[in-house]
Amino acid sequence: MNSLIELTSGDIVSWMGTMWWPFVRFSALLWSMPIFDSPVVTPRSRILLSMMLSFLIAPQLPLAPAIDIFSFDAVLLTVEQVIFGVLMGLSLRILFEVMSLVGLVLSMQMGLSMALVMDPGSGSQVALLGQIFWLMAALLFFAADGHLITLHVMTQSFTVWPIGTSIYEVDIRAILNLFAWLFASTLLLSLPGVIAMLLVNLTFGVASRAAPSLNIFVLGFPMALLMGFFCVFMTLTYTGGAFSNLTYHVLSVFSEAMG
Repeated sequence: MNSLIELTSGDIVSWMGTMWWPFVRFSALLWSMPIFDSPVVTPRSRILLSMMLSFLIAPQLPLAPAIDIFSFDAVLLTVEQVIFGVLMGLSLRILFEVMSLVGLVLSMQMGLSMALVMDPGSGSQVALLGQIFWLMAALLFFAADGHLITLHVMTQSFTVWPIGTSIYEVDIRAILNLFAWLFASTLLLSLPGVIAMLLVNLTFGVASRAAPSLNIFVLGFPMALLMGFFCVFMTLTYTGGAFSNLTYHVLSVFSEAMG
């Protein structure tokens, strides 16, 4: 006797909701996450990747609330998922902006503030050293499996901050404090180079007062540039370990913000 599988409209809506909520959260993350938000990554690729991730983790998620996805309550719940994914993406963006600002500070100290390149991600001009540090941060992020850790944190968020929980239960203040942490971390990483360049400029300032007849600008700019490249090289030597600590801090703050 053949058994027929009966599907009701409620079962179809429940199945669609099981796939829809993680899809929205992952889509918002990939839309605001560095590297994946680049124009090189097409929207179709981000949508397909979000669908694949939601399809893989949907059977492992807690039961979603029985809400009709075509109702007004579903719209509000979708907006909350978008805000949650964007918050995590912006947290990772702050991490990358730390490295970009380090390059910007060092280039200003070296006298290369006019050396600008076009950033394909934002479409604006950024400092050359800042773009180099940003690219190095991207390579370190993938080398340290930062993308896998990010996906793990996002997957755990469905258990810690399940679907249907109010967005007000997320500690948004902890995430906003990352903006202050952005400038503090930038100063901490670039401080050795800033101090070294300050000593170089101070030395040539004293020399110009001791021997006014010498053209200190002709001698000072090449020496400052050479010293600047040395400071950049020394900064790159400890940037890898520092970036790992910064990544751990950002992901820990976001995990604590979920409760």
